[in-house]
Amino acid sequence: MCRGLFCFMAGGALSASAASFSVDEIHPPHWWTGMKDTSLQLQIHGKDIRQADFSVSYPGVTVDSVARLDGSPNWQYVYLTVSPEARPGVMKLEWKEGKKKVVKEYELRARRKQKGAQGFTAADVLYMVMPDRFANGDESINDVKSLRHHVAVDRENPNTRHGGDLAGISNHVDYLDTLGITAVWLNPVLENDMEGGSYHGYATTDYYRVDPRFGSNAQYSALVEKLHDNGIKTVMDMIFNHCGSGHPWFEDRPSSDWFNFPDGYVQTNYRLSTITDPYATDYDRKLTQDGWFVESMPDLNQRNPHLMKYLIQNSIWWIEEAQIDGIRMDTYPYADEKEMARWISDVKAEYPDFNIVGECWFGETGGEAYWQKGSPLATAKNPDTNLPVVMDFPLMIKSRDMAPFKAQTDPWNGLNVIYDHLALDYVYPDPMNVLRFLDNHDTERFILTEPETLDQWKQALTILLTIPGIPQLYYGTELLMHGTREGGDGNVRKDMPGGFPGDKTTVFTKEGRSDLQNEAFDFISTLCNWRRTSKAIGEGTMKHFMPTNGIYLYERRAGDDTVIVMMNGRDEANDVDMTRYLEIMPEGKKYKDILTGEIIEPITAVRKYRFAPREVRVLTPVT
Repeated sequence: MCRGLFCFMAGGALSASAASFSVDEIHPPHWWTGMKDTSLQLQIHGKDIRQADFSVSYPGVTVDSVARLDGSPNWQYVYLTVSPEARPGVMKLEWKEGKKKVVKEYELRARRKQKGAQGFTAADVLYMVMPDRFANGDESINDVKSLRHHVAVDRENPNTRHGGDLAGISNHVDYLDTLGITAVWLNPVLENDMEGGSYHGYATTDYYRVDPRFGSNAQYSALVEKLHDNGIKTVMDMIFNHCGSGHPWFEDRPSSDWFNFPDGYVQTNYRLSTITDPYATDYDRKLTQDGWFVESMPDLNQRNPHLMKYLIQNSIWWIEEAQIDGIRMDTYPYADEKEMARWISDVKAEYPDFNIVGECWFGETGGEAYWQKGSPLATAKNPDTNLPVVMDFPLMIKSRDMAPFKAQTDPWNGLNVIYDHLALDYVYPDPMNVLRFLDNHDTERFILTEPETLDQWKQALTILLTIPGIPQLYYGTELLMHGTREGGDGNVRKDMPGGFPGDKTTVFTKEGRSDLQNEAFDFISTLCNWRRTSKAIGEGTMKHFMPTNGIYLYERRAGDDTVIVMMNGRDEANDVDMTRYLEIMPEGKKYKDILTGEIIEPITAVRKYRFAPREVRVLTPVT
């Protein structure tokens, strides 16, 4: 018996080459008993392994089927059932062909008590780290000779490897903790054995191996555990849409339909609107989802059941193995939406509290909202995606109107833009599960040059960290990292000063930061550490007043827990009649500003309040 439409049975006598088969690698490298899904796929890679007869004799484990596909003879897909009665131990897997026999040991492990799979919520602050650019903790792995494409570290070139690694991140967990971070999203850490070095991690060549220039699988698990010990979750970056052209799948294809457009490079049109466009042609839609992102990243065909089983199982393996808490899925809509919805269902069935955010890059809120689970826009043609969290790219785009470098005839227009954007949150099935951000590794930095003052910067960061949703900070934001994508993405992926051998200063200590950087760091740290315990921010409702006379004021509330945010969008002092705000701020009520510790009374009997230029307040009631 074999599964799906991709089985291949060769007839006739066995060739001499087939009789000399080998078993070189098995994925996954081990598995666990007691999983809710009792099905286990083993991907076998070895010379001429396809036709070999497979068997296993182990209590509670049976062979369901063996799939022999129509591609290279060097692949075989074995499907086992690991029943609830199976116990941890070492199985002996056996292959026979003619007189030759190969036996391999395969471990079934006992599941550990879960420390991970906690998910992430609006109570968290995600801190996005590009491992190659954060810190180098082990110079001995800068150049790994065993890789085919071992590229020397060159920090003078912004578009190649700089030597950051897992040890470097581990060395600075205390920095993240002081900043108030509760979840770390690492750009992909899996092997990218690609020409040019592929420092960014988005061209996977081995789905079960951490890139040795970052460290080992054991080091990755140890880092996750250390972060957990400091109250910080881990979000793993994954890519199901494509792999790297250096992956064995591409060089020695398991089946004729393992990749979309298998005959050669056909570029995607990058137009995600075609997927939901009621008037879209089949041609345009196919080009969007099946076209390749770039030539070095061939597009995987998730409709192949053996490939999709492999990808689903791989994500579950990393959750169980490393105890990660969430996944950020790259280029989410470019993959087959029905198969991706099944992936999420399978993961959530195993780990109900786990959370997943998908990169859905749309310029408008409506396009973004469709992709969130529970969208009323789902149809038979475009069914519910099951995706819990989407990324607020429209906010990233619109927040540029608040950036310090933005020349404006109306200096508080940025607050009006944000107000209008948040007023569209009704299109989201769950606004609290929207990932809000100002910039990331694929965009220009929120600030293009270092500002002279932080007045506008502080207002943008306050909004990010206090509105409904899950805030994400890009590493270095707290240090006023700036830059454009001119000359390459490396210019918005700069090294953390002090994280690398030979650096003359270090931003990981107060003494190594400039006065302006310390002001920025302390501002974010104050907000992040405070919001850890704020029920109103983590789960509360929002009520905001339309910006008037330069003032934007809003309330977050959860039961008796209340937070008032108010800011002056003008560059001069602003005398304001506060009567309109009595709806949420009773006259004579006193508040503590969590940013300064001051006790203030915004609405007195005269109902007048003088806002300082660009003043921002985050207030909690004084009882």
